[in-house]
Amino acid sequence: MAPRSLFARNVLLLVALVAVSQVCALAVLLHFIQTPRIERAAATFASYIQTLDTVLRSTAPGTARDVTAHLDVRRNLPAAASASVDESRLRFYRTYQRETFVESLRRHLPADMPVRWQSADTSDDGQQRLWIRVHLSGEPRWMALPVPEAAHDDGLATALLLSLGLGALAVATAYAIQRHLNRPLEHLADAARRVSSGDDPGVLPTDGPTEIAQVSDAFNRMTAALAEAEATRALMLAGISHDIRTPMTKLRLAMAMSAVPSTDAVFASSAEGYLDQIDSILQQFMDYAGSGAKETAVAGDLNALVASLAADFAGLGHEFSLSLGSIRTFAFRPISVMRMLMNVMQNAVLYGVSGLEVRTWTDEQANAACIVVADRGKGLGTQDPESLKQPFKRGGGEGQPKGTGLGLAIVERIARLHGGRLDLRAREGGGVEAVIVLPMPASPNETQP
Repeated sequence: MAPRSLFARNVLLLVALVAVSQVCALAVLLHFIQTPRIERAAATFASYIQTLDTVLRSTAPGTARDVTAHLDVRRNLPAAASASVDESRLRFYRTYQRETFVESLRRHLPADMPVRWQSADTSDDGQQRLWIRVHLSGEPRWMALPVPEAAHDDGLATALLLSLGLGALAVATAYAIQRHLNRPLEHLADAARRVSSGDDPGVLPTDGPTEIAQVSDAFNRMTAALAEAEATRALMLAGISHDIRTPMTKLRLAMAMSAVPSTDAVFASSAEGYLDQIDSILQQFMDYAGSGAKETAVAGDLNALVASLAADFAGLGHEFSLSLGSIRTFAFRPISVMRMLMNVMQNAVLYGVSGLEVRTWTDEQANAACIVVADRGKGLGTQDPESLKQPFKRGGGEGQPKGTGLGLAIVERIARLHGGRLDLRAREGGGVEAVIVLPMPASPNETQP
């Protein structure tokens, strides 16, 4: 299976290219250089053997004993001698040399002068030999020619090792170059993740290779445009909020100074409720636009914040059952997290009414703080939990409280801003559970979650 990353693929391609080049170089060396050299040596050696055989043929029978005393000439071939050369996979080049030399020698010698090979393991003195049949005084004899071990080492093994070393050096160099080229891409991916979580990625350097520099420059322009659009949106919403709240304040003042409250209390109460609802909607729009991205994270006690909010809701007549587990102090954006918890707890009050509960604990494996806000309302039904987290998507049916549909979207944005997530799921026994997971930095002094 091919690796998925571009870095691994490029390194694998470079390794494959170096390996193929080394194999091709070795094949060219053996076929066009070494093989002709060995065959020429075998032809020269065969001519010497034939000359020696001619001399031995003409040797007088009386002097044959003196010849055998100086040459290892035997009447019978040793049983260990064979027609094939012993092979070794670890020393493939030595095996190749032997086989090429013996086969070439056989081609250059007459048919009545066969060649046999005896390995060092089977000889009495531990030396390998070539056995060639010659004719001493006209009678066939086997003559042994010792083959020194040094004759098989002509420096090619060293050359092969040097070639492999150069190949390894080429792979290491290619690895270092590819790492250097991939570093800007890693920075770009990290910056993209920071943008998706709502952080400021900073300005990427554009001093790398031309193609990557163009991508980094385009990314910098994109983030600048996004920041400008975000600032424009926040300014627009702030302007809308200010422009709407000014006449609302005047309307409240006019109603308070008029005779309406004393003459029609129901109408006055209804009008005040509508004004409060408009003010709440404006505040939700502002919360969604702000999302706390510019707030600095500080070390705090999440359980203390949950307990404080539960006490505030209890003062309004909404009791939350608390089950607070052990969560160490870690860095988070306190105002944003308070807004996130208020929204999800307010949702439980509005849609659940009863069975209100908040549980916290630490997920040691994920090194994250977990908060569950649960209720005993009508539950999710057939609604898709993911769609409820989208802006302007409201849950509930007839008779349920109306809103802007931004509450859970705000919770989702703040959770993602901290590198966490919001999950909605059905509660066992009825109702809904909103699960918030917030990663905890490794050190309490870390200021960026």
